[in-house]
Amino acid sequence: MSQPILGQIVAAFGRQYLVKLPDGEAIACVPRGKKSEAVCGDQVEIQRTAAATSDQSTGSQGVIDRILPRTSLLHRSDAFREKLIAANVTQIVIVVASEPSFSDELLTRCLIAAQDQDLNVLIVLNKCDLAEAAAAARVRLEPYRAIGYRIVELTALENAAPLLPLLQGHQSVLVGQSGMGKSTLINALLPDAQAATREISTALDSGKHTTTHAKLYRLDAQSSLIDCPGVQAFGLHHLDKTDIAAGFVEFSPYRGQCRFYNCRHQTEPGCALTEAVKQGKIDARRLQLFQSISGAQR
Repeated sequence: MSQPILGQIVAAFGRQYLVKLPDGEAIACVPRGKKSEAVCGDQVEIQRTAAATSDQSTGSQGVIDRILPRTSLLHRSDAFREKLIAANVTQIVIVVASEPSFSDELLTRCLIAAQDQDLNVLIVLNKCDLAEAAAAARVRLEPYRAIGYRIVELTALENAAPLLPLLQGHQSVLVGQSGMGKSTLINALLPDAQAATREISTALDSGKHTTTHAKLYRLDAQSSLIDCPGVQAFGLHHLDKTDIAAGFVEFSPYRGQCRFYNCRHQTEPGCALTEAVKQGKIDARRLQLFQSISGAQR
C-alpha cells in the first residue's frame, strides 16, 4: 500500500469530497466504507486511487482512510439526525441583517453552539445602509453588545473590508439565516469565489447543488473562511441543559446562587437569574430565550 497523503476537505457533496493537498492539487474523494463522518475543514489521510487523465477531462480520485483528530466540530441536531457543519474552525461569524428581520433565537442558538466548542464569536450586522431598519437592528443587538460580543456593522454591497482584519489568523465559519446577505458578503470578500465554486462543482460533478454544502475558501496562508448554506433552524439536541446555560455567558456570576440547587429559572422563588433581571443586570429577553431553549432540551 502506498503512503497515505494528507489533505484538507474544502467541499462536500453527499458522499463525495474535494480534498486539497498542501501543493494545491485537488482530489475528488469518497469515504472508505458506507458511513461518512467527514465534513468541510477536516484534515484527512487519503489514498490516491486514480490519476487525472492526460486531457484533464477527469481529475485525480482517491479514498478517505482517516479523519485526523479535530480541534472543534460545529454541528446542529434534532431528535432524529445530526448535521455536521464545519470542523477545526476557531471562529464563528454570524451574519444578521437590518432587513429582513433576524431571529434572535437563532442567533442565540448559534452562540450556544459556539460556546460549547470554545470558538471566538463575531456578529456581523449587514445592510446598514438601510438607516431606519439598521437602527432597529442595533436596538435588538444591544443586549449582545452589552455582554461582550463583538459586532461589526457594514453593507456588503458597498464595502466588506472592515471584516477582513478580524478574519486574519482564523479558520472562520460563516453562518446565518437565508436572506441576510451572506452570499453577497462572500463575493465581496472573495472576488474569485464564484470561480472557485465552479471548480468545486466540476471536480465533484455536483452542478449547482454544491451550493447546499459548506465550502472552504483560503484567504491567505494563515486564514480561511468556510461558507455554509443559510439555515432556518439550529437544533441543539446534542446539548444538555447545563450546556445550554453555559452558552449564556452573562449567567456565569449567578451560577449556584439560586435557593434551590435544581432551579429551572422559571417561576421558582429565590431564583438568582430572575432577581438579576429585576435589577436590570440580565436582559429580560435573554432569560426568556434561555427558558424557551432549555425547556425543549432533554
